Amino acid sequence: MVTKPVVNSMLVLRIVTLATSVATMALLVTNNVTFDEGGKLKYQDYTSYSYMVAITAAACAYCVVQLPFAIYYAVQQRRLIRNGFLAEFDFYGDKITSLLLATGIGAGFALSVELKKFIDDAADAAGASEDDPIRSTYDKFFIRGIVASAFLVLAFISMTIVSFISSINRSKNN
Repeated sequence: MVTKPVVNSMLVLRIVTLATSVATMALLVTNNVTFDEGGKLKYQDYTSYSYMVAITAAACAYCVVQLPFAIYYAVQQRRLIRNGFLAEFDFYGDKITSLLLATGIGAGFALSVELKKFIDDAADAAGASEDDPIRSTYDKFFIRGIVASAFLVLAFISMTIVSFISSINRSKNN
């Protein structure tokens, strides 16, 4: 039997994962900029950002599925389905979700940092000032990608902690 504080912390961490995943998705989906010349740049223009949106959508779906079971477990101090299925589902689902979140972080952070550096280096080589409208528009776009990646890091950390706890729960059930 797992203690009440552990079960409650799993519930809170699942909610944190859901909230930070939603925040990541909101930041990315609304990450659209328009240049002075009329050109537009949106998250769909980069496969890595689209991948991050897909990963966060999967994490949100997993958390939404898990939330009723986690609430029941926290309130009743026992599993809704007692044949061991939920412990196994938690174990594998938490691992897969945390690994997917890690790949999303890598894709989004690498793209944001590398392209921001590339644009800054190209602007410096061209002699553009820090206040150049094209440079500042790109900076705005890629900084928002970095912030979205930071939120995804929080989702990953909380899901990883849940994953460790579900491993302990699974080993106690076996």
